[in-house]
Amino acid sequence: MSIKDLFKFKRRKNLEQAKPSQELISEQELSELWAQCPSCKTTIYTTELKANLMVCTKCEHHFRISSYDRIEQMIDADTWEEINGSIKPTDALNFVDLKPYPESIIGAKKKSGATEAIVTGIGKINGLETAFGVMEFGFLGGSMGSVVGERIARLAETAIQKKLPVVLISTSGGARMHEGLLSLMQMAKTSSALLALKKHKLLFISVLTDPTYGGVSASFAMLGDIIMAEPKAKIGFAGPRVIEETIRQKLPKDFQTSEYLLKHGQIDLVVSRKELKKTLAQLIKMHK
Repeated sequence: MSIKDLFKFKRRKNLEQAKPSQELISEQELSELWAQCPSCKTTIYTTELKANLMVCTKCEHHFRISSYDRIEQMIDADTWEEINGSIKPTDALNFVDLKPYPESIIGAKKKSGATEAIVTGIGKINGLETAFGVMEFGFLGGSMGSVVGERIARLAETAIQKKLPVVLISTSGGARMHEGLLSLMQMAKTSSALLALKKHKLLFISVLTDPTYGGVSASFAMLGDIIMAEPKAKIGFAGPRVIEETIRQKLPKDFQTSEYLLKHGQIDLVVSRKELKKTLAQLIKMHK
């Protein structure tokens, strides 16, 4: 063996010894450890992000969170009691797009862990018992179908029976196309149910989160006695692109953000997620 071959042999041997004994971390494991902020592109340790209520530690961007994560953040420990969970959707129209509606429902359940696009129940917010509902964007884009309307209506009825304030947290793309006219009817149904709260002098607080659009923003989401929103949440009826094409004008840069709506008197408060529970408790106590 020549001296040159000897050096090649030693180099190859050293490289083999330098290989890690464990397999490289998978992309899924990596995504569970770190998250990138879609706003400022900062890479954040997931544990740190969760400790900050899924709010970016650098730019305060509010990540979308699931309905059950929201309940964990807003409701006092060991006080949550879910109601109306047994109400399930049916395929009244035998609707089929890329796949039959029942298959879409099964996929949405697996993806979101929820049985519908809203979770309702009774719980305490800083010791104050409240009728509470939170929408689940992971379930078919938080779309409002007949079950969402029925659960909100029954939540309002429970609030009247128990004389409780109502808090609804919205995140939705609008009415559910799979149910056609039945989904549009929920706009009137939810509005009517929440109107009954006023007759009994019960408080209704609506909290808008990113995004809140379509039939949800055109009905119960904008009917609160107090309407709050998280920072920079996208809120509107139709999307900006559709509006620009319709009116043939360029819209303001911050159009349909919670800050824009606050400036133009369409909502009452913009509140950071880190202050949301405290603010809700103060408002409920004030109107108790």
